[in-house]
Amino acid sequence: MTTTLYTSDHEWLAIDGDVATVGITDYAQSQLGDVVFVELPKVGRALKKAEAAAVVESVKAASDVYAPISGEVLETNAELAGEPALVNSDAQGKAWFFKIKIADKSELGGLMDEAAYKAHTA
Repeated sequence: MTTTLYTSDHEWLAIDGDVATVGITDYAQSQLGDVVFVELPKVGRALKKAEAAAVVESVKAASDVYAPISGEVLETNAELAGEPALVNSDAQGKAWFFKIKIADKSELGGLMDEAAYKAHTA
C-alpha cells in the first residue's frame, strides 16, 4: 500500500516500503506557471533532508526542489527531463522527479497527510 505525504515546501512523497517517489504538488506547479526546464539529481547521489535535490524552471521563476527525507537517489524520471511541461499537466502523477531509498523512516514524522496539506495551502 502506498502512503502519500507532503512538505510545507510543496513536495509530495509516495511511500512504498523503503522507497519514496518525490515530486512537486499541483499547488506548486500552479504557482510556478509554465514549466520549461527540470534538472534532476544523479542516480546514486546521497541526499540529506532539506537539501536542494532538483531544480524546476518556469517562465516566471526557478525554484529548488528539496529532499523531503534523507536517502540515496535510486531513479530519476527520464520522461520528465525530456518533457518538463508534464509538471503542469500531471504534477502528482507522471511528473514525479526521483525515487529515493529512505535512510531514516523517523524523518517521515514531520510530514503532512493530505488533509493537513490542504489546510496548509487553503
